[in-house]
Formats: sequence, structure tokens, C-alpha cells
Amino acid sequence: MKQSYNNGVEATLGVIGGKWKPQLLCHLGNRPQRTCDLRRELPAISQKVLTQQLRELESDGIISRHIGGERAPFKVTYDLTDLGRSLGQILVQMSVWGEQRASQVPDMEITHDHGGFSNIGLKMDSGI
Repeated sequence: MKQSYNNGVEATLGVIGGKWKPQLLCHLGNRPQRTCDLRRELPAISQKVLTQQLRELESDGIISRHIGGERAPFKVTYDLTDLGRSLGQILVQMSVWGEQRASQVPDMEITHDHGGFSNIGLKMDSGI
């Protein structure tokens, strides 16, 4: 069944929206990672939610799943696809806006900058 959106922003948020997907993309922007690496980076995410979010991103073509090894336990890693890397500039702009907003609101704090998102665009530009 064809999905219908009112505009492109809604379609984009349908893919990257939520609490965990942007954070996962930020960490995957630095390098391919295993599930255990992502759990270490995001200790508050449950295994169930992590698995669900990774499956959704894979289904949307944003990340790819690679299985290595000849026998169990297999080494499963996740990496950004070219489509996922194309989100880099969008995510940087969203992050910079949030950082500027946080600097104007006394009760708001940003604990990490947009560096991981910047890496997404760099990998795409350099062909890595």
C-alpha cells in the first residue's frame, strides 16, 4: 500500500523522526557499528527498541546490515547507505538549530554537538 504524506517534511520525519533514530544515525555517521557498540553509546535504549529502530532504518534504505563470519556467533554490523549519508546536511542543520535554541533557553542543555552528523556528510562527499 502506498504511503501518503502531506509534504516532504512529513515524509522525512516519517523516516528519521523519534527519539532514537537521529542518535543512531549520528553514531553510524562516525563508523559502521555493531549492536553492542550502539548499546554502549546509547545506554538508555532497550534492546527491543534498538532492534526495532535498526530494522525500520534498514527497511527504509537508510542503513545496511552486514553479516560476517563463517559460523555462529556471526558478526553483524550496521552502516549508512548512500541514501542515509544524504541525510547528513539535513541532520546538521536540525542540530545546529537545536543548539542555537538551547543557548537561548535557560533550562535547556545540549550535551553533544552536531559532530557525528557532520561526519555523515563528509563520508558521502569523500566517497568513503
